[in-house]
Amino acid sequence: MISIEGLHKAFGSNAVLRGVNLAVGRGESIVIIGGSGTGKSVLLKCILGLVRPDRGRITVDGAPATVPASDAMLAHFGMLFQGGALFDSLPVWQNVAFRLLRGSLKRPKDEARAIAIEKLRRVGLGATVADLFPAELSGGMQKRVGLARAIAADPQIIFIDEPTAGLDPIMAGVINELIREIVVEMGATAMTITHDMSSVRAIADSVAMLHDGVIRWSGPIAELDMTPDPYVQQFIHGRAEGPIAAIR
Repeated sequence: MISIEGLHKAFGSNAVLRGVNLAVGRGESIVIIGGSGTGKSVLLKCILGLVRPDRGRITVDGAPATVPASDAMLAHFGMLFQGGALFDSLPVWQNVAFRLLRGSLKRPKDEARAIAIEKLRRVGLGATVADLFPAELSGGMQKRVGLARAIAADPQIIFIDEPTAGLDPIMAGVINELIREIVVEMGATAMTITHDMSSVRAIADSVAMLHDGVIRWSGPIAELDMTPDPYVQQFIHGRAEGPIAAIR
C-alpha cells in the first residue's frame, strides 16, 4: 500500500532522512519506533504531501505521492493526532464529521451527523456525547473522539501519532485495544508512531526502527525481542547504556 525508496530530507544542514526504504503491505499495521528527533514525524509528513522530499520516491496504492497532495490522494488517509487536535469551538459530532462537512467528501449535514454518531458508538461513546464540546470530555474520551474522526470517512490508511500520550496506563491499554480492533475490522493499513512499547506490542503486525535517518531494523513484531541489533535492544528496553547516545 505504501512504498518508500531512497527518501532524503534535510532542513538546512540538518539531514533528517538519509535514504529511507520501507514497504508497508495492504492491511498491515506497522509501528515506527525511534528516539525523539529521528525523523518519524517528517516521514509521515512526506507521505502526506505536507513536506517535499529532497529526493526519493513515495507511492501510495501504486500512485506517486505529490506535494501538495491531491484531494484524491488525501481521501485515502485518516489521522489520529498526538494531542487530539480537536476544535474547541465545535461540538463533538462536528469534530468527527469535519471532513464530511466540506471539500470533496462533503455529505448533507444530517447524513454527516448520523455517520459521526455511528463512529462515536464504534469507539465506545454514546450519542449523548455528540453535542458536548471537547473541553467537557476527559483525556481518554477526547482520544476516542480523535479516533472516531480518523475513521469517519472510512480511509484505507490510518496514521496514528503517539496514541497513548498523556493517558494513564489503564486508559492507554483501552485505546491500544480499540485501535487494534478497528484497524482489523476495517482492513485498513495503519502506520503508528510511538515511544510506548506497550502500544507497539498491542498494535503492531510489524515494526521498523528509524535511527540516524535510515531504517535501522524492520521485521515482524514476533521477531522484535529476538533481534541482536544493539540499537533496537537498547531502545525497546529503555537502557541508558548502549550505542544510542542520550542527550544530556
